[in-house]
Amino acid sequence: MMGWIILLIFVLICAAALIKLGKLSRATYEITAAALLLGVAGYAWQGHPGMAGVSVEPTEKPNSFDDDLTDARDEMGERFGTAREWLIFSDSLNRAGKHGAAANYLRNGVKEHPDDPDLWVGLGNALVVHADGMVTPAAQFAFQKAADLSPEHPGPPFFLGLAYAQSGKIDQARAIWKELLARSSEDAPWRADLESRLAAMERIQPSLPAPADPAPGQ
Repeated sequence: MMGWIILLIFVLICAAALIKLGKLSRATYEITAAALLLGVAGYAWQGHPGMAGVSVEPTEKPNSFDDDLTDARDEMGERFGTAREWLIFSDSLNRAGKHGAAANYLRNGVKEHPDDPDLWVGLGNALVVHADGMVTPAAQFAFQKAADLSPEHPGPPFFLGLAYAQSGKIDQARAIWKELLARSSEDAPWRADLESRLAAMERIQPSLPAPADPAPGQ
């Protein structure tokens, strides 16, 4: 019903504009009215004025951001240093569904603090979220940059492995996490979580046994 009302108002406005601005004579009123009514008839035939409006779903969804990332990140040491304020604001953007803005914000962060590995890890995570869980070349670069800046930092391999696991690349994730576990101390705060994730991964998709050594003479 509302569509017809809007259409009628539009027709009256057009008629008034044609009469006033076009300076139509009285002899052409009937022709003008017929032309407008013909347009209304065509719209009634082809259009759907009674159809309800359709809301467009945003392309970025707030629920695509996993808050568990922030908990794991704190265990990896990102709660300290200059990265904290940048990461907190980026997290708020991600929770609002503004994943592209979150990634761009951290791009500015690494420009201002290019030697901060925590910011590079955060950028890698933001790029993965923005790509719906896919490990893009840009995300790989960010994680590798963090690893180059701080080779002993557990964040780059942990979150790169997590991204691979979430995208279904279990073998790559397992290889990265096993290497991280091998160099982690027994009292590392992330060790128990890492062992748990590897165990769960093994239950879901057991690793292939190592190939047997060939017999002598073969």
